[in-house]
Amino acid sequence: MDIRVLVVDDEPLARQRLRDLLKHEPGIGAVDEAGNGPEAVQMIQTRKPDLVFLDIQMPDMDGFEVLRAVGPDQAPPVVFVTAFDQYALQALEVFALGYLLKPFDRDQFDRVLQRALGQIRLKRTDQDLARTMRAFLREVHPGHPSSDRIFVKTRDRLLPVRIRDIDWIEAAGKYVVLHVGAERHVIRDSMSAMAHKLPAGQFRRTHRSSIVNVDSIQEILPLFHGDSRIVLKTGDTLI
Repeated sequence: MDIRVLVVDDEPLARQRLRDLLKHEPGIGAVDEAGNGPEAVQMIQTRKPDLVFLDIQMPDMDGFEVLRAVGPDQAPPVVFVTAFDQYALQALEVFALGYLLKPFDRDQFDRVLQRALGQIRLKRTDQDLARTMRAFLREVHPGHPSSDRIFVKTRDRLLPVRIRDIDWIEAAGKYVVLHVGAERHVIRDSMSAMAHKLPAGQFRRTHRSSIVNVDSIQEILPLFHGDSRIVLKTGDTLI
């Protein structure tokens, strides 16, 4: 029986590329797609795909939140797709059928797909999958990051940034900007997802568009109507 696949990514070109790669693969039947987290949850619940290619870093509702919303007992086998996630890759090695690190080529895709299809054909029981899913979601539980660094992607490499060195974080549409001293690093993530990766006692969300490292605060100046101005040791001022 052909395998039904769901491709989840908020970038249309990324979804189309996966559809093109899957198009001529033997054993692949219908390929559905979802452009955001809530749509993915709905399609997993209604279409019952046999395999999901799931982007981790999506605005508003990331891949892990999709799996939590679906629940371990209902979650299908997953291949994660990510530009990079500093705390997830170790867990992915344990749980997922595979992961694709963007940008990936045809050979990498083929290896991951064949591994996934082989595991699906082994017909692991639903109980086994649910048990492994619960263990995975505990591993990446919000508020308990397993790394003290966030990796940022430059043109040709990944650079580690220590979380404690981040002064503040700024929202920029589908991206966030890490302010580290005089340096600025732009990564594709949502503010809510980023907040989950930070130590709760060290970082405070002061506005919809900013998260501040409390150790970087020089002073807080009260304004009218209960607002305040935050002056950082770097000289940056946030309201």
